[in-house]
Amino acid sequence: MPSRIPFPLDAQAPRIAQRWCSSCKHNCLANSSGAMAFEILKLARRESHIQISKITQCEQDALEMQVRAANMVRAGESLMKLVADLKQYLILNDFHSVNEAITNNSQLFRGKQIECDKKLMKLRDEMAMDLYDLEEEYYTSIFK
Repeated sequence: MPSRIPFPLDAQAPRIAQRWCSSCKHNCLANSSGAMAFEILKLARRESHIQISKITQCEQDALEMQVRAANMVRAGESLMKLVADLKQYLILNDFHSVNEAITNNSQLFRGKQIECDKKLMKLRDEMAMDLYDLEEEYYTSIFK
């Protein structure tokens, strides 16, 4: 009978989980319960195939796969939350790019303001000249 593949998390796994848990600020209870589940599975494992039946061994392997799958899902969710937090931090605290965008928009709008002011001044001058011509025509007219 082929020997079983040993549980890939060895005796260092709880220490790694504790080290990771102490460095993070989230899911500490979930990580400690994962370490406890690992210890329970490790204690429940029997290396001798004579001690337990094949059905029991299959059930134990199925439970182990479910626990591993749940741990992978939890790790994936934790990574997704971490990425979302990083994105939020970057958006809210990226003052350099925000200030640069504000400066660019300010310069753009000041340029448009100067352009509009020049057009208005030109229009005012043209209207003043036309008004002067019309007043001169009116006052020199014989039909007053």
